[in-house]
Amino acid sequence: MTARTIRVLDLFAGAGGLTAGFHTASSRFRSIAAVEMDPEAAASYRASFPKTDVYAGAIQDWLAEGTIPIGVDVVVGGPPCQGFSTLGKRDAEDARNRLWEQYAQVIQRARPKYFVVENVPAFGKSPQYRDFLATTRPGEFLEDYSFDFRVLNAADYGAPQARRRAVLIGHRYDMAVPGFPEPTHSPDGGGDLPPYRTVRQTLLGVPAQPDMDERFDQLRTRVGSRRVPGAFSPRELHVSRFYSDISIERFAKIPEGGNRTNLPDHLKAPCWLRHTSGSMDVMGRLHWDRPSVTIRTEFFKPEKGRYLHPVENRAITHYEAALLQGFPDTHRFIGSRTSIARQIGNAVPIPLGAAIARQVLAQF
Repeated sequence: MTARTIRVLDLFAGAGGLTAGFHTASSRFRSIAAVEMDPEAAASYRASFPKTDVYAGAIQDWLAEGTIPIGVDVVVGGPPCQGFSTLGKRDAEDARNRLWEQYAQVIQRARPKYFVVENVPAFGKSPQYRDFLATTRPGEFLEDYSFDFRVLNAADYGAPQARRRAVLIGHRYDMAVPGFPEPTHSPDGGGDLPPYRTVRQTLLGVPAQPDMDERFDQLRTRVGSRRVPGAFSPRELHVSRFYSDISIERFAKIPEGGNRTNLPDHLKAPCWLRHTSGSMDVMGRLHWDRPSVTIRTEFFKPEKGRYLHPVENRAITHYEAALLQGFPDTHRFIGSRTSIARQIGNAVPIPLGAAIARQVLAQF
């Protein structure tokens, strides 16, 4: 007897990182529809999952059109988190803080058996989290649902990246409580678990120097009325970036695992001389034999974090960032370099998504 297909709806889908995790976990998962506002990210999703019905627009418009598919088993998604992220200033009035309400409306109308929300760890202490929890109380519109919350580290599930994410896994009251996945890796390989996957293991065999600039400049596809770069495989994103002479001189002085504090004073920016505290990841170089830091949307800028290659005098490339996120060779990306970097950095690491998916799969 063939196992039944599990129908998934992906909201705030980005380039499809969470969908990729679910598809990695089991061929039983079928993403029937996805909603993504950014046109280039939506194009990347469509190129990667051509059988999925992708709505490239605001979730509010999608809801207004009444196009929620029938028979959804699982709803997944990560409402944009910038409004309450710990990066930058929090803005209580940021409209993005209310996007969880649209997510909740979809749950109410689609009536899935399970749902998954991922976000920044700060979400669990936000008013939005408390409001979301309140919708599941008796008499409220999600009273037939309950959810549990936990902060998970992607490195614990085989991602070569120490990325902490808030994960909510919810269930309808007629379904079993799914719980959370147990770690499959440990920091030092203690007990029965293998050690964390490292940058070295992940980037093994990647050419030391970017070699895809010409390919990136040649390949174009249409997104709406515009022609934009793509669609690219991860390997085709091993592209270079221009650096000034002083930047290269700085990079050369930073050892593996080092940062801006390793620079001689004459190579330090004036603000670094004035401020000796703060983040030690600025102008930082990755460790070969550890997981990477969180791959954010500006990983191609060494001044934004610990994004220097462990030994090369450059930031990691888009290809290397995609590998550290766990994207498979079959994934496709469309957009400018900045847009693709945003798509990569905003994604849920594929091994973490797969671990969550396997936990949900066990309930069917």
